[in-house]
Amino acid sequence: MVVAFVLCVTDAGKEGEVVDALQAFDEVEEAFVVYGEYDVIAKVNVLELKMLDKFITEKIRSIKPVQMTSTMISI
Repeated sequence: MVVAFVLCVTDAGKEGEVVDALQAFDEVEEAFVVYGEYDVIAKVNVLELKMLDKFITEKIRSIKPVQMTSTMISI
């Protein structure tokens, strides 16, 4: 099991929309709007790193208001 935290920068005012979209994915355990350099943080669970790459590039980055992501993989 791979657990990662994906931090997102979103379009202004679209943070809640992004959280709602993220929570619809089975891979997302939790998602929150946060203050600071990033707008949203999501806790993601997948079986292997290859699946994490595919999830981020194909699903998270396809959410229109998401401008950028940064991923921290737990050890």
